Amino acid sequence: MTQPPLTLRRWKRAEYEQLVDLGLFQGDSIELIGGQLVVAEPQGAYHASAVTRVDSEPEPDLVVVPGRPGDYHDSHPAHPALAIEVAESSLELDRQHKGSLYARAGIGGYWIVNLVDRVLEVYRNPGPDPSAAYAWRYRSAASLRPPDAVVPLAFPSSRIAVADLLP
Repeated sequence: MTQPPLTLRRWKRAEYEQLVDLGLFQGDSIELIGGQLVVAEPQGAYHASAVTRVDSEPEPDLVVVPGRPGDYHDSHPAHPALAIEVAESSLELDRQHKGSLYARAGIGGYWIVNLVDRVLEVYRNPGPDPSAAYAWRYRSAASLRPPDAVVPLAFPSSRIAVADLLP
């Protein structure tokens, strides 16, 4: 006897936020990725140290948005200027899935603080690509190491030393 395939329910962002507001995930590290609820792996000391260096908690590790914090009392920012993930055990998820989602959302800059290889992966120029996890990817990718510096697209007069982002 063959069994019918399982049906997965995709969650919408608004539904996810309602569950968070109700306290359903209190104490759990849950992310919504591509409509699926994913249990985020606990942060090791190395990961937490890198997150602290880029001044952000909790997940996503860091998002740079226009305006001021008070502008986002009622909802999350819709158009971040830059998304940054600190990756150790989540490196492939961050590259393939989150990168494709960020590209699809039109986020112009995406960085991965890659703790495995001690590099900063800089992704830019999002565009459609049917072979990508969510049919979008970044067309430009670079790996930077100390003593390199990176210039955020949204802040062209700023230079950030890669060494300052790595613990």
